[in-house]
Amino acid sequence: MSSLPDAPATHRNREPILTQLDKYLTAPSTVLEIGSGTGQHAVHFASHLPHVTWIPTELSANLSGVEAWRQQSGLANLMESLVLDVSQPWPEGLAVDHIFTANTTHIMPSDAVERLFQGAGRQLPAKGYLFLYGPFKYDGQFTSASNAAFDLQLRQRAAHQGIRDIEQLIAWAGDAGMLLVADHTMPANNQFLVFQRTE
Repeated sequence: MSSLPDAPATHRNREPILTQLDKYLTAPSTVLEIGSGTGQHAVHFASHLPHVTWIPTELSANLSGVEAWRQQSGLANLMESLVLDVSQPWPEGLAVDHIFTANTTHIMPSDAVERLFQGAGRQLPAKGYLFLYGPFKYDGQFTSASNAAFDLQLRQRAAHQGIRDIEQLIAWAGDAGMLLVADHTMPANNQFLVFQRTE
């Protein structure tokens, strides 16, 4: 276990996220996770939601860690990891009911976030959910001083990074045929956003 990649934040946020997912993922379904990171979320959610088939994805350079966690878990409902770059064509033949992503929109370039919404709009069936977890701005304002400091840190690290405005996300979602149907406040100044495909 010690040789597996470990993201400390997952230990803090996985239970609050699971609590929200459990409200929406009540029926057997397939969830595509975009940007699975270390793979720890995928293992945790698949293990606690046995009626859900979980498909982790990552950029090719980061896939080995996700696969290591998946193989170690031995979970039958946790599928083999796929390479997915939202700015490139998505894998062919995907049949998913919902999409989940955590702490990715402030890392991706803005145009990649827009493409995430475009891809989700194409991929999701009617009434399918897109779940977004992370920090967001409202009316251009940060929800906390710590988020403002985090945004500065992100922008100093890479000019294309930064906490996104929820109004922009809602606009991109609308262009892709989705509506924001819920916005849950989470610990550590994060949000759990629920978008739904309208048709």
